[in-house]
Amino acid sequence: MADLNTKAPAFSLLNTKRETVSLDDFKGKKLVIAFYPAAFTGVCKKELCTFQGSLAAYNNLNAAVVGISVDSPFSNGAFAAENGVQFDILSDYNREAVTAYGVTHDDFANMPGYTAAVRSMFVINEDGIISYKWLAPNPGTEPNYDEVAAALS
Repeated sequence: MADLNTKAPAFSLLNTKRETVSLDDFKGKKLVIAFYPAAFTGVCKKELCTFQGSLAAYNNLNAAVVGISVDSPFSNGAFAAENGVQFDILSDYNREAVTAYGVTHDDFANMPGYTAAVRSMFVINEDGIISYKWLAPNPGTEPNYDEVAAALS
């Protein structure tokens, strides 16, 4: 499980273009990791669109954003295109990152055997250390966007 003030677990996942994106790609930058349960759902759309709207401010803070779900790169790509999301959305179809970060949501949406991501936020500092962590109490709860921004300041 990924905890505050510990080294962030490494990941290497495919983006919507099926290019590999790794935690190491963000060395020297702050990184917001937004795990979300499922593409094409209302709360996930609002969450990722909110981060898209904050992207310029985050860039000014030497920060990047990635979204991570267990959906395929193809589904994530369609979701990103439909919503104008321009940061990387990564596919954790093998559930390696959700497991490493301790954010597995088993039997998601009353589907026995299906594991999705718990809606959760992690801010990783320039040294690769987790400086902020939040897990939603349920899939319908959005993060506190002001807290995320404050964690980047």
